[in-house]
Amino acid sequence: MTEEESVPATPQEAADGAELETRLAQAEARAQDNWDKLLRANAELDNVRKRAARDVEQARKMGVERLAGELLAVVDSLEMGLEAGAGGASAESLIEGKKAILRLLVGALEKFGVGAVDATGQPFDPQLHEALGVQPTTAAEPGAVLAVIQKGYQLHGRLLRPARVIVAGAPADPAAATPDDSGA
Repeated sequence: MTEEESVPATPQEAADGAELETRLAQAEARAQDNWDKLLRANAELDNVRKRAARDVEQARKMGVERLAGELLAVVDSLEMGLEAGAGGASAESLIEGKKAILRLLVGALEKFGVGAVDATGQPFDPQLHEALGVQPTTAAEPGAVLAVIQKGYQLHGRLLRPARVIVAGAPADPAAATPDDSGA
């Protein structure tokens, strides 16, 4: 036996030891409680993630369902136009029918936040426009959109397709086009 084991503990040391054991037991209980809380929080977080993914997928499906419902009116109008065209309708009435169908389609898209990118006459913006070429002109300021080849569209402010445009360039300088006759 060692000397330490043979020496009896004083009442104070025994009380301190008992208090330490009590505090240790309490700390272990708190640690176990915190561990249980962590496991429950992780499980709840996992459930929230799964629920959010299901909600997003459901919202996506319902959004498409509502858009499809709006587009059915366009399909119906197209079918009626084809029937009218087969019956010998005039070119003017067919054009008016196409215009009405286009209005229906644009209206349906606008209900869902789809809008055309305004480009003609606007300054060229690479975030909204795709330049297909530059044309020298005096009809517009250099760097402005001169012509729209294909409309661009945004969905709630996010670009779906850029407008394909021709950009105005500085007019050609006639003096620069002629050769220098100074004898060089």
